[in-house]
Amino acid sequence: MAEKSTRKNSRKPAASSRGLNYSITVRIRITKSVGTVAGVRECIAQAGGFTGAIDSGRATKAYSERDVTISLRDEQHAETVLAKLARIEGVQVMASSNSVFLKHRGGKISVVPKLNITSREELSEVYTPGVAQVCMAIHKNPEKAWSLTIKSNMVAVVSDGSRVLSLGDIGPKAALPVMEGKAMLFKRFGDVDAFPITLDTQDTDEIVRTIQIIAPVFGAINLEDIASPRCYDIERRLRETLDIPVFHDDQHATAVVVVAAAINAAKLVGKPLSSLKLVAAGTGAAGLACIKLLNAAGITNIIAYNRKGAVHAGSTELSEPEQWLVQNTNQSGFKGTLKKALAGADMFLGLAASNLLKGKDLKVMNKDAIVFALANPIPEVLPEDAAPYVRVIGTGGSNYPNQINNALVFPGMFRGALRARVPQITEDMKMAAAVALAAVVTDDELHEDLVIPSVLDPRVAKAIAQAVVKVAVDKGLARRVPSPDEI
Repeated sequence: MAEKSTRKNSRKPAASSRGLNYSITVRIRITKSVGTVAGVRECIAQAGGFTGAIDSGRATKAYSERDVTISLRDEQHAETVLAKLARIEGVQVMASSNSVFLKHRGGKISVVPKLNITSREELSEVYTPGVAQVCMAIHKNPEKAWSLTIKSNMVAVVSDGSRVLSLGDIGPKAALPVMEGKAMLFKRFGDVDAFPITLDTQDTDEIVRTIQIIAPVFGAINLEDIASPRCYDIERRLRETLDIPVFHDDQHATAVVVVAAAINAAKLVGKPLSSLKLVAAGTGAAGLACIKLLNAAGITNIIAYNRKGAVHAGSTELSEPEQWLVQNTNQSGFKGTLKKALAGADMFLGLAASNLLKGKDLKVMNKDAIVFALANPIPEVLPEDAAPYVRVIGTGGSNYPNQINNALVFPGMFRGALRARVPQITEDMKMAAAVALAAVVTDDELHEDLVIPSVLDPRVAKAIAQAVVKVAVDKGLARRVPSPDEI
């Protein structure tokens, strides 16, 4: 019993820093007097902040400088704390900086040449006149673009900025930092080159046509942060017209990581997937993709909720994609509330809204229940509130164990697809990727706070890439068979 209590307590962040997701570093100059640093810490605490590291800087006989890292709620909270610090006798606020903004200054990616041009001869080979030979070779045989240009390892990360993270419709310029970050993660985790493209249109025809006409440069297309239901139509039309993979990451990568986490969570609690009762809140693009792949993995007893309530045969005003739910879920026609549906449930999946449930709402679930509450930045139910009632908890955030993050999937998924040069990413590939991702967590590693590996785990991208290539080869979809070293 004591061991179980310790495990649950480990999920809790420090009480004093709970909910503080905005961080600044403040340089202060302190007149040398006893207790001034303690006064700074007390001022921050009274203002609702949390003092982290305090690093020493320049010092003279008259004063000393300190760099103080402070966790806060948001920018407005930071301004309040800075104003209070400035009023402390003997303290001068010299400067403040936000580490997030510093990391984004000038953008997060760049184009770096692979060759170092040091002579006219080398210049003539990589550019004119030598490049003409390569151009004509590709003109005669367009397939050579795969071996003689960046196409073989280049992904377009495309968004219209209509549904960005938890921010909503913020437009193409504001979406660009997210797409840059995506491109950076492609390279960091999958050694795949990617370029961010944010489009100043939300017209489906324009988006489709734009991607079609830039496609020759790229080996694959990653659609990102495009609102539903437009995202479905865009992906479908591009898959029908392009001979390279088109993958809406918010849907499919999220589904892969959810299924992988479900495989391991079910294994941990000793319940086969086929025996689970799943209650799912959220039937948007990501939610519906997760439900479909969980169903394909073996979970058939599913009740899904949209904004109007439980989806059942008599539901009205359903989107076209939601019609799948009518045919494949809630066979008993349950029409009660979400909280009532949780009675006897083994698993809850949330891709809906923050604070949808209280911890005590989960006490009616079956023993050893699984909860994946993936709303960002605040989950549907806080893990510390859910802990007394369930066994496995996963969220979309990095501030709790079991972060269910689609960044675990797309680098390896695209790496495998590009190396095998497949025309599309199939359902079999997604399922194989989920199984491979789950298998990264060994039996010795598996426990309540580790049902999914860290995004920083170097085993992840390779395992997924290998799984994708194997399916491509076995199903006859690989247009080339890469060597093991390439994967």
